[in-house]
Amino acid sequence: MGDIIQFMGNNDLTPRQIVSELDKYIIGQKDAKKCVAIALRNRSRRKKLDPELQEEISPKNIIMIGPTGVGKTEIARRLSKLVNAPFIKVEITKYTEVGYVGRDVESMIRDLVAISVNMVKKEYSTMVEEKALKNAYDKIVDIIIPKKGFEFDDRQVSGFHMERESIFESDTMYEQMRKQYLEDLKNGNLDDMEIEYESEMPNVIPVMSVMGGSGLEDIDMQIQSMLGDLMPKKSKRKKSTVKDALRIFITEETEKLIDMEKVTIEAVKRVEDMGIVFIDEIDKIAGAESKSGPDVSRQGVQRDLLPIIEGTTVNTKYGPIKTNHILFIAAGAFNVSKPSDLIPELQGRFPIRVELSSLSEEDFRKILTVPKNSLTLQYKELLKTEGVAIEFTRDGIVEIARIAQVLNDENENIGARRLHTIMEKLLEDILFDAPDLDTVHKNFTINADFVKNKLEPTIKNKDLSKYIL
Repeated sequence: MGDIIQFMGNNDLTPRQIVSELDKYIIGQKDAKKCVAIALRNRSRRKKLDPELQEEISPKNIIMIGPTGVGKTEIARRLSKLVNAPFIKVEITKYTEVGYVGRDVESMIRDLVAISVNMVKKEYSTMVEEKALKNAYDKIVDIIIPKKGFEFDDRQVSGFHMERESIFESDTMYEQMRKQYLEDLKNGNLDDMEIEYESEMPNVIPVMSVMGGSGLEDIDMQIQSMLGDLMPKKSKRKKSTVKDALRIFITEETEKLIDMEKVTIEAVKRVEDMGIVFIDEIDKIAGAESKSGPDVSRQGVQRDLLPIIEGTTVNTKYGPIKTNHILFIAAGAFNVSKPSDLIPELQGRFPIRVELSSLSEEDFRKILTVPKNSLTLQYKELLKTEGVAIEFTRDGIVEIARIAQVLNDENENIGARRLHTIMEKLLEDILFDAPDLDTVHKNFTINADFVKNKLEPTIKNKDLSKYIL
């Protein structure tokens, strides 16, 4: 398949271009966008230096401070997509100190590598899809049409009527028939034909968990993988339509054509050079050490997290992974604790701190209409599949934004997520009735009056609005 494929992301974007791309999906938060843009650009700058100096330059990790729903996760996620970098979001509260029941922090790196392997494997699959499809077609035809030396009964396919054993008389006839079957297969004429074939079954080896503590799931997976490779492949006789069999054969042939060794090498390289770990709710592990005993989910996790962020080697089933140049972006509301409550060593590994502002009513209006994936566009397209057309007027947008702001002020501030709740309630009846509407009643205008009539009864009931909106 040739040399390892080149990194398929865009590493040459300037900070200004990065911010511009983020602006297409995220409203406001210019300071946060600027910080991540610089961090990303520094990575490409580092790659242009002498190898010796490259090793000395570590990524400038970032802490984002701000309430929920203001764009912290979305900024990190979109950033990774810009450069096709391996990305994982983890909730830090799911981890415990090594030696206690729960997941250890090293597992986030193992999960990141697995994500990277899947990314690269998908890219390789695209490269071999034409060859895999050809092989799958040949496999189907080999099943349908008998080869020389095999008798078959009278059958009628694509205008050809073959008598028993007539295939033995002419190789030309056989090739002609095969060509016709291939043509019919490609055109979908044989989709509903039922065939019988053998399909390989994956080797699943039951492994009893005999060790407690962290990292157990990774050990089990590695044992299963090793034993599965040693066991002989099993196959099962199946019956299905040609259409279903073709899908299975394409998958099988793709797997055969992919060089997993090259996939693994490239995946590991991407993690080490361009991996991004987004650590959410880091404020939940900040605070003073418990006086009643070891705090395995707070300072214990911080201490375990420190070497990974500083740079260490984590063993995975794909080989050792150096974390020295992985970019860590942490985020938290910090409404109870503050960044200075983290242990000093960990604070020092997050030199860039940026505060994200709460969203305003104007921000809500923009979120509803400006981004490429705006909420209003999403609902328009969803309902269009049912032949229903909805149109949001300017005053309707203004009213939705106003209500979102009021509810966030009066209740818990959940940022832009409030818009999702409001939109679902607002369009509930239309979404429910859409498949059953007649042609005359398939057009709706979502104006201020529509929004008020639908939502005001709930808003006026303060207790009810807390639960519903």
